[in-house]
Amino acid sequence: MIVSASRRTDIPAYYAQWFINRIRSGFCTVPNPFNRKQCSRVSLRPEDVTIIVFWTRNPQPLIRYLEELNQLGYRYYFQYTVMNNPRLIDTTTPSLSSSLKVFKKLSGLIGSEKVIWRYDPVIISNSTDIDFHIETYKRIAETLRNYTKRSVISLLDFYPKLTKRLKLLKDNGVKIVDCNKTSDKRFDKFMYTLAGIAEQNKMEVVSCAEDPDLKRYNIQPGKCIDNNYIEKVFGINVTHKKDPSQRKSCGCVVSRDIGVYNTCLSGCQYCYATSSFEKAKALHKSHTPDSASMVDYGD
Repeated sequence: MIVSASRRTDIPAYYAQWFINRIRSGFCTVPNPFNRKQCSRVSLRPEDVTIIVFWTRNPQPLIRYLEELNQLGYRYYFQYTVMNNPRLIDTTTPSLSSSLKVFKKLSGLIGSEKVIWRYDPVIISNSTDIDFHIETYKRIAETLRNYTKRSVISLLDFYPKLTKRLKLLKDNGVKIVDCNKTSDKRFDKFMYTLAGIAEQNKMEVVSCAEDPDLKRYNIQPGKCIDNNYIEKVFGINVTHKKDPSQRKSCGCVVSRDIGVYNTCLSGCQYCYATSSFEKAKALHKSHTPDSASMVDYGD
């Protein structure tokens, strides 16, 4: 079984103690996202977990437990988002300098092939225009050269649940452009430039769930939970079956997510996994690290 930790929330940043407690207990319980009264038990015993995939913007709280994971025989890799958006867009994420420092630290501990740099989603706005992203991507890529082997990029998806937030951003002077509806030649040059920067810094660059895809820019479709990458890096075979619960354009293979929606405190305005920042704060406040489930809904 592949464990996803997690598309739904940032476990390393906000639930590291809970996670290691569940590892020590050998299981966790996960509420059904569509019916929270239904909970399923997920084994976290080493013999039942093939690999763990972490998503995070700040793995620092989890780093102290990595040696314990190693001693117990767990295999894992990180999808680590590093960007430099204004605070109006990324409300509480770590500063760029802090993120780069922690990224290097993590890479030094577990190896550059096990820390994947995510620069996503790319948000084009009057505050973060194409020149901003080229300069930022170049700066980060040059700093992370030799600290990662892969860079993931994607464009902002305009989910209906984001409408209110994006309107608030607009009211505050941040006007976002829908890149998926753009055929501008400058955008084409932008994508080619990002691909070139990655190549110059010895990184494979792939996209995440893009439809239409970005292959015409030399950016191949990627998978966050990637059976080919897992085989290459860890030498183990895992399922090749596409995860049917993900979007059509997502290539990820089947995994078991142990996170809970509406529990992340990062406050990213474009986040699809958090419909209410106030609800996320309340659920995090009710969180008990010793509980089998990440949160207690208090029903």
